[in-house]
Amino acid sequence: MKRNRKAKILATLGPASSSPKIIEDLFVAGCDIFRLNFSHGSIETHRSNVEIIRKLEKKYDHATCILADLQGPKLRVGSFVNNEVELKKGDSFILDLNNELGSKKRVNFPHPEIYENLTPNTIILINDGRIRLQIIDQKKDSLKAEILNDGIISDNKGVNIPDIILPINSLTIKDKSDLIKALEMDVDWIALSFVQQLDDIIKLKDLVNNKALIMAKIEKPSAVKNIDQIIEASDGIMIARGDLGVEMHAEKIPIVQKNIIKRCRIFGKPVVVATQMLESMITNLVPSRAEASDVANAIYDGTDAVMLSGESAIGNYPVQSITTMNSIIENVEKDKNNFNLEFEDQELSKKIDNTDAITNAAYSIAKNAGAKAIITFSVSGKTTIRMAKERAPVQIIGLSPIIKTARKMQMLWGVNSCHSEDSANATEMVKIACTIAKNKQLVSADDKVIITAGVPFGNAGSTNLLRIAKIISKENLT
Repeated sequence: MKRNRKAKILATLGPASSSPKIIEDLFVAGCDIFRLNFSHGSIETHRSNVEIIRKLEKKYDHATCILADLQGPKLRVGSFVNNEVELKKGDSFILDLNNELGSKKRVNFPHPEIYENLTPNTIILINDGRIRLQIIDQKKDSLKAEILNDGIISDNKGVNIPDIILPINSLTIKDKSDLIKALEMDVDWIALSFVQQLDDIIKLKDLVNNKALIMAKIEKPSAVKNIDQIIEASDGIMIARGDLGVEMHAEKIPIVQKNIIKRCRIFGKPVVVATQMLESMITNLVPSRAEASDVANAIYDGTDAVMLSGESAIGNYPVQSITTMNSIIENVEKDKNNFNLEFEDQELSKKIDNTDAITNAAYSIAKNAGAKAIITFSVSGKTTIRMAKERAPVQIIGLSPIIKTARKMQMLWGVNSCHSEDSANATEMVKIACTIAKNKQLVSADDKVIITAGVPFGNAGSTNLLRIAKIISKENLT
């Protein structure tokens, strides 16, 4: 399946899109990665969607990526007598461990493990920041707070606590159960919600045990403060602007987004920009101008991928949302004034190895020799990841004899990832590379391509070979 763009599209599956027809329509319209949101939906639905996606993969002969997004330790208040109450600025309000239904005066807050950390003056945000409280008295079983603004609070609303690393496990009991099931489904990426620090990623990696790649969701200020450590330990980053936008001032989010994209580029890790990108398309056939600009700016910044959430999961126009996002990306990438994605990687310049040298050379030759594509043979996918980091001006075709690797690499900017047979020698490698590129209509006769691989063939982490080949019209392409 040929895409006429380099940035990728993630689409979240949900009630509006969990059918064979809609999933296929999403794929044809431009979805590169399917997101299973384990905060919603049953395990049976997620498993069924995986089966549908894998059938599509075979039908279109196109390695397709699946990301499982774990719910994480979302804090919530309990329920109220009449489902909701109105709070007044200046009044006091108590969060406690009492299981009785809440009132104007108090509500259950069933998270005793964090009470000792919520000292006087701590700010608590409820219902996406619509209610702001400030702690004025702390006890082991209750927190007395002042209400900072008028507002409505209702059953089970989410709670955010900015600027504090909370003593909670990043993986809940539900997450651990969902993780086991997601790995049984053979998903390609696992996204971890509410990451706070490096240790959260390390714990998840131990559980996953290399069965999938790890994506850290950045949605807390503490994660932003620890961003370099988190990027280095993770396989990819998602800038989840929903909860992040609650816990940080809105005017800081664009700055954080740009900085994280830049840091991910430096570390050579894929980055996804997510949340409310085309939010109005949940109910409208066209996006707002601000939303179109939001998607465009993420592409100008060099993000690997952009994500749809409610637009494709519960919206009235899931397929049209993909089509719209696809069109925005294509138009930005055609812009002659597009942001120059080249950059001087001075921070890591001293860590150059053979693979870096080969990918740097492939990038330079592709520009100078007028090559139409760079083809990377990679068992582990690491060479393809490093090639994507270069943001080459041509199509990158990532080949791997391991289908799992081919699926994972669909997350990367500019990479058309393909499952290929293995090669025994350089001549066979060139033939396989040129045949796949031609059959998938990624190149045409007389086009030049750059091919990278490792000798001996089939060994991960041994990229040391670079070839220039010419596509010919005959069947034998060597």
